[in-house]
Amino acid sequence: MAVMEISVIPLGTSSTSVSPFVADCVKVLEEEGLKYEVTPMGTQVEGNLEALFEVARKMHEAPFQRGALRVVTTLKIDDRRDKPLSLEGKRTAVLEKLTQRRG
Repeated sequence: MAVMEISVIPLGTSSTSVSPFVADCVKVLEEEGLKYEVTPMGTQVEGNLEALFEVARKMHEAPFQRGALRVVTTLKIDDRRDKPLSLEGKRTAVLEKLTQRRG
């Protein structure tokens, strides 16, 4: 299992608001059935590597369907093969380290 952070930025639209475009991208994730978390600056998704690349392509295409003339998409992928990887596991690991330091 891998974890991907994706940010899809539509350009050449009639508004400075991007939330309708983000909602379209999230709809793609829901249709694919992948686990995800929307954050203020991007969306984290977990799944196998093939599924992540495929959903990234579909999310990149979504703003064009709404009329964007240009789309910039950035990806970060964490593909760990020595042990299971998940959004929750990554978050828990950091919180445990913080608790140890504060303790």
